[in-house]
Formats: sequence, C-alpha cells, structure tokens
Amino acid sequence: MLLVADILGILTYGMIAAMLGTILPELSKKFGLSPKQNGNIGMAQAIGLMVGAFFAGPLMDLHGKKLGMLLSLALIGLALIGLRRATGYGSVIGLMMLLGTGGGALVTSAFAVAGDINVPWLQGAAVFNAVNLFFGLGGLITPLVAARLFQNNASRLLVFAASIALIALAVNGFTEMAPPSGKVSFQADQVSALLGSPVLLLLSLTLFLYVACEVGVWNWLARHLIAQGVPESRALTILSLGFALGLLLGRVAVVPVLGSVTPKMVLCGAAVAMAVTTYLMLQSSNPQTAWVLVFLTGLAMAPVFPTALGVVGTTFKPMGLDATATGLASTCGWLGLVVSSPVIGGIAGDDPKKLKKALLLLPIASAVMALVILGL
Repeated sequence: MLLVADILGILTYGMIAAMLGTILPELSKKFGLSPKQNGNIGMAQAIGLMVGAFFAGPLMDLHGKKLGMLLSLALIGLALIGLRRATGYGSVIGLMMLLGTGGGALVTSAFAVAGDINVPWLQGAAVFNAVNLFFGLGGLITPLVAARLFQNNASRLLVFAASIALIALAVNGFTEMAPPSGKVSFQADQVSALLGSPVLLLLSLTLFLYVACEVGVWNWLARHLIAQGVPESRALTILSLGFALGLLLGRVAVVPVLGSVTPKMVLCGAAVAMAVTTYLMLQSSNPQTAWVLVFLTGLAMAPVFPTALGVVGTTFKPMGLDATATGLASTCGWLGLVVSSPVIGGIAGDDPKKLKKALLLLPIASAVMALVILGL
C-alpha cells in the first residue's frame, strides 16, 4: 500500500512538471502573454519548488511523512483548480508559485517515503528507480492527454490532473506511514561542513545545469515548435511521445548499464549526448525529424538526475551527512529551474520566433555540465 501511495505521488508530480509547457500556448493566446512573461511564470513556479522542497524536510521530521504527502497534494489540487479560473497574468503567476510549492514538497516527501518501502521483489536503490519511472509516465500523460483526448483544452486538462492529485491524496490519507522522529535532522553545522566539499559543489553545479536544461524542454519546446510552424496538437504529442517517453525508457535502460559502468562515466556520457541532441533538436521544423531528435534528447537526459543524487548519497553516507548533502544538491537543482525560464524568456523577448536562439542555452549548458563532471 505504501508503494502504491508513493507511486501515485510521483505520478502526480510528473504530470505537473509537464503542465506549464502544455498549457502555456493556450494561456499565451488567452491573455496575450509574451515569451518574457512566460519566463516570469516559469520562474514563479521554480521559486515555489525551492520553497516547498526546503521546508518539507523539517516539517516531516517534526510531524511525519504523511503530513508532507497530504499537504503537498492538497496544495497541488488547489492550484490546478485555481488555474482553471485564472483571470490574467498576475493570477497565473501566483497559482503557478502555489503549484511549485506543492510540487517541491511532494518530491521531497515522496522520496522520503520511498526509503521506507520494503517489499521482497524491490529493495534498496531499485525502489528509487522504480518509483522514479512514474515521474516519466506522468510527464508523458499530460501533453498526450491534452493533445489527443482534450484537443488542447487546458481547462479540461487541469480538472483531469486535479482529479489524479485528489485520488493520490485519498490513497495517502488511508495509508499507514512511519511516525515522525520529532527531531529536525537538518543541522546548520552540517551545512557549513559540506559547503567546503569540492565534490558536493561539483555535483550541485551538475544538477543546477541539468535542471535548467530539462525544464527548458518541458516549458519551451511546444512553444518553439509552434513558432516553427508545427501544429499545436502535434507539438504537444512530440513533447509527450518524444521527450517524456525518452525519459521514461532511458531510466529503464540505464539500470543494467550502471551494473558495469561507473555512475560518473554515465553522467559524463549523458552530458555529451545532451549537448549534441539538444543542438540538433533545435535545427529541425519537420515534425517527424523533430520527434526523433526530441526522443533522443529524453534518452540522453534520463539518467542524470537520479544518478547524480545517487552519487551524492553514496559519497556522504559514510559521514552520516547523506540526507543533508542530498537536500543541498536538490536545492541547487531547483535553482537551475529558477534561472532557466526567465533567461530564455528574456532572450526571446516579445518574439516567439526568437525562442530558437534563446534555447541554444540548452546545448551550451549541457557542454558546461560535461566539463563539470570531468572535474569529478
């Protein structure tokens, strides 16, 4: 039951991770939003993610993981229903920040709950890989359902996603979870000790650059393809059955690879592949070619986030600082989300056709990431 509850939570997060990029074309038409305003909306969601991720840990230490799951899912459901009734740019920004806060808290809570799952056929690191697959599935569902089932109707999509969040809320409400420790494990003296670690700084920078790239695809790919003349429904299908499917299958494929190749080699290879595929992805306006290149981009990106966090955990576990180190590295990752959208939106300005130039940030950041990983 705990596994099912956690899977529903991760699935919900996967759906909202793809939400902004899916509804952005319709919101832009409805409220006359420019790429720069789109970037500010993305930044608001990212700030919410950082706030939610930061406060969820201490909250669960004091009041239990169940409260973390329930509160985060409730915030997500509230934000999704609110977005359906948004009246303009200001309300969209506020509601996306609320959605981000719920999402950040949900990721922290769900991965904490994953550590308590103990079933005979799923042990240790396999649990985290298994539940993480449902993040990719959620990312696949959102744009696919929007394009194929709801015909790009954002209002119906938001109701659908809110319903999934409420189902997850109900299941988590009925699921028994471990009691709270009553003691906050996040200690300031541990933070100061870790900040001087070159390994943690390099891994944190890796996550910062990676998240900036991943969210760049989630939030901007559909708008970029539409600006290149690809129909909206086709653009959302490419995002779903291209990028999200690539992430999903890539995370399945990398599990046996990690048995024979070191995690750092996997990270380096993925970064180089990201630099190549993201650059090529931006050069094509042909839907078939774009789909192939976007799918390859998803495959390239797939192992980076879970593998980097795995390296953080194994590096600092002998010192008993793995939880604090993971929290710091994850926060740096969300900071990449804060920076990515406003930078891309700022470069594009008021012209959607300039998104192609702005999105060159993705291959550049990927190449820098490869150099950072070589530093490990």
